[in-house]
Amino acid sequence: MRSLSRAIVAEWLGTALLLAAVVGSGIMAQRLAGGNSALALLCNTIPTGAILVVLILVFGPISGAHFNPAVTVALALRGEFSWSAVAIYIVAQLAGAIAGVWAAHLMFELPLWQFSATARTGPGQWLAEGIATFGLLLTIVGCANRTPAAIPYAVGLYITSAYWFTASTSFANPAVTVARSLSDTFAGIAPAGIPGFVAAQFAGAGLAAALAAWLWAEKVKPAGS
Repeated sequence: MRSLSRAIVAEWLGTALLLAAVVGSGIMAQRLAGGNSALALLCNTIPTGAILVVLILVFGPISGAHFNPAVTVALALRGEFSWSAVAIYIVAQLAGAIAGVWAAHLMFELPLWQFSATARTGPGQWLAEGIATFGLLLTIVGCANRTPAAIPYAVGLYITSAYWFTASTSFANPAVTVARSLSDTFAGIAPAGIPGFVAAQFAGAGLAAALAAWLWAEKVKPAGS
């Protein structure tokens, strides 16, 4: 049985390290890419996908490695996570995400407190976030029902791919969205864009949870069982 206190620390620390990787790699990419936006995005994408694999492998046994309020709520909707722990998980994720952004700022000697000026809004961006989060949840639930050991790698690969096939570069995470609004760097999003992104993310997660209940109504039994 998981210890709730350890799970909360794992969610906080894991989300902090995720945001430090997302924002820190974005700052480094922007500095080294010489104005080439495609190269900067690639350099931001690879560390994000890689760190997700590592963090899920490390913290999965402790907290489930959600690092994402949309994942936490979707799993609660599926009856796979206790509603009594949802709020505290989300608080830990938000606090960790902000701490990770601040850590990135300190590492690169930038002002700790700042707001992004990068506008990310509009129907296309919102649709992209809904699709990104929908796909993320299906990836998690599908692997959990068939090959649980593959979840870290599947999630890392999915987000790596979604950075490029979605118009929004796949935030797919309300905690990430809020925290990235506090960084006026390559990975930032202007605070005004938060409501649309977060609404689309929870909508995508809810649709995925509903579809997954039908797609995987029964877990596949191992051959010979």
